[in-house]
Amino acid sequence: MRNTLKVAKWEIKRNMKNKSFIISLFLTPALMLFFFFMPSIFGDSDKEDTEATNVFVNDELNVFSSLQETVEQSGLNWEMQPTDLTESEIKDKIDSSENTAYIFLNDKALANGVIPVYTSEDIDSLFTSEVNVLTAPIRSLQMEQLNLSDEQLTAISKGLKFKATTADDSAVSDGKSGADQETEEDSMRRIVPGIFAGIILIMIVLTGMNIFQSASQEKKDKIAEIILSSLTPAELMQGKILGYFVLGLTQGIVLLVVALPVAIWKTDIPIFEYLLVPQTILLVAVAILGYLLFASIFVGIGATLSDITTAGNFQGMLLMLPFLPFIFIGPVLNDPSGFLAQLGSYIPFTSPGVLLLRLSMLDEWPWIEIVIALVILIVSVWLCMKLAGKIFKTGILMYGKNASPKEIWKWIRA
Repeated sequence: MRNTLKVAKWEIKRNMKNKSFIISLFLTPALMLFFFFMPSIFGDSDKEDTEATNVFVNDELNVFSSLQETVEQSGLNWEMQPTDLTESEIKDKIDSSENTAYIFLNDKALANGVIPVYTSEDIDSLFTSEVNVLTAPIRSLQMEQLNLSDEQLTAISKGLKFKATTADDSAVSDGKSGADQETEEDSMRRIVPGIFAGIILIMIVLTGMNIFQSASQEKKDKIAEIILSSLTPAELMQGKILGYFVLGLTQGIVLLVVALPVAIWKTDIPIFEYLLVPQTILLVAVAILGYLLFASIFVGIGATLSDITTAGNFQGMLLMLPFLPFIFIGPVLNDPSGFLAQLGSYIPFTSPGVLLLRLSMLDEWPWIEIVIALVILIVSVWLCMKLAGKIFKTGILMYGKNASPKEIWKWIRA
């Protein structure tokens, strides 16, 4: 175990000193931010040419003038008007409107901290974030009206958020109960951990693909014999897998450190509240098992190549295994409980990605299917590790040519 940790530490230090790794470490989140903000950057340049958003306010709190002043100071392209229409009366009207929103301010919204906002289908995509500028004057009203009793302090602590609803959604959500709101929160407790685990899986698997190059490079430089003189092939293989796991995890953490604050700012969703749930542990465990499965395959393939530039079709096809879950994206999105979705959960090479996607969508988790899928995945990891160990032991010391499928099969049977 000590030698395994030494190899892992060596792989981590070697890559951390590699300029290409450092550049990719920070370039990935930088590119993500660029593409995330690019639409708003170009959108701002054409802002003067865009049509103003018509915002109608049903104001029972007498704060319309304060809201209008706030909008003017913020420079938003809104045309604000008061209205006497109720929530039940605007459904047909908003359906025939364009770039229009209705905001309803009343004592109930103030107490609950959720202000309903109904929008037309073609509303500006930035409106749902822009409407939050109205929070400040409404919070000021709360402070003025409250005498700071325990009940009122509780209302303040809830905060305020604007809940945007399109015309089509309003027909479905009419008379929405507290149970529906709890269901929505339960969904977020699945979706947010699923996205988190998905990012971890993608980062560690993509970084783990470098094991393929690492093993091949050591053969090309003919230093494998020197390394193996002080440790066993199994220790070398395990150390590489552990080292690249830490490197992939580092890339994932850097990406999340950048992405989480931006996501919280843009979506106004308490992401940490939904992330710190038991479901996250299971989903991250699935991601780690997926990495171990693919990493064992990559390190075994790398040991069969004398030069990475001469990789054959067989080795190249094996490198495409992590992308197989994309085959099941359509069926899983259409029916996460369907036969094809279940099948994808049981196939080892598609199981990690399909499981993460399914469990992020299903209201109730099928624990029997999850247990079966996890058992298959764990057995597959163990089997691939064992087979990769046999391939690595022989292949890492073979020079001059790439191993053929026939030779690899002979090593496995030995």
